[in-house]
Amino acid sequence: MTEHFERDRPRLRAVAYRILGSLSEADDALQDAWLRADRADTSEVENPSGWLTTVVARVCLNMLRARDTRREEPLDEGPRTGTTGPDPAAEAQLADEVGVALLIVLDTLGPAERLAFVLHDMFDVPFDDIAAMLDKTPAATRQLASRARRRVRGVPAPEADPPRRRRAVDAYLAATRGGHFEALVSLLHPDVVLRADAAVVPTPEPFVVTGVEPVARGAMASMARARFTGVVLVDGRIGLAMAERGRLRVVLRFTFADDGLITGIDVIAEPDRLGELRISVMDA
Repeated sequence: MTEHFERDRPRLRAVAYRILGSLSEADDALQDAWLRADRADTSEVENPSGWLTTVVARVCLNMLRARDTRREEPLDEGPRTGTTGPDPAAEAQLADEVGVALLIVLDTLGPAERLAFVLHDMFDVPFDDIAAMLDKTPAATRQLASRARRRVRGVPAPEADPPRRRRAVDAYLAATRGGHFEALVSLLHPDVVLRADAAVVPTPEPFVVTGVEPVARGAMASMARARFTGVVLVDGRIGLAMAERGRLRVVLRFTFADDGLITGIDVIAEPDRLGELRISVMDA
């Protein structure tokens, strides 16, 4: 079983990451799953890969169900004292590969829906096997995956958002990630206004920044967060969302001038406000 586990580790890690949305939690899940596998009698296991997938999935399901007590983690919380988390660059790259918007939408699903969708739609696990993990019938498990699929499916940007607005938001994200100050300045209207709620920094009160260079400098200060940010639809309009460790943390909503320059940026981080937003995956 050790050989099977090591051979399947990349796939098992991919399963755990998509279920949990956090690389550190995925690695914790694999460690727990291995300890369980090592203690189990596997002499009659005919399909080691499928059996290990089931063990990992059940560990992840338990972690999802226990997660509610940790949903109010501070935005900039670092690794726990005495622990070392995964390389932030590696986590950011993996989030990009999976899709930040997808991770955000997955985080809005219930544990059973998320497990059913990830295992079936992403890893082709049969519904009969998933049903046994969830203590549900295959028909009920199909319904869970179907509901999740409707939430996750990408939707096109509305006609009110012309392609140049998508290009502007893409360029804003690229400039912020790369620290390209002049490129960012070129995207902003001379009278641009940025409004941020109190949870963004955090500060005692919401704050407002006006003018191209002050707004651009503020964006440059968020380079680390930009690594975990992706283009999404926010209430049906093109925006950005940051999902560090697979949890929705910050949303940016934009307004534009007729020439496509950005005139306003609304930065939202307060949990109550985030909970009111409808975040959707957008077709590429």
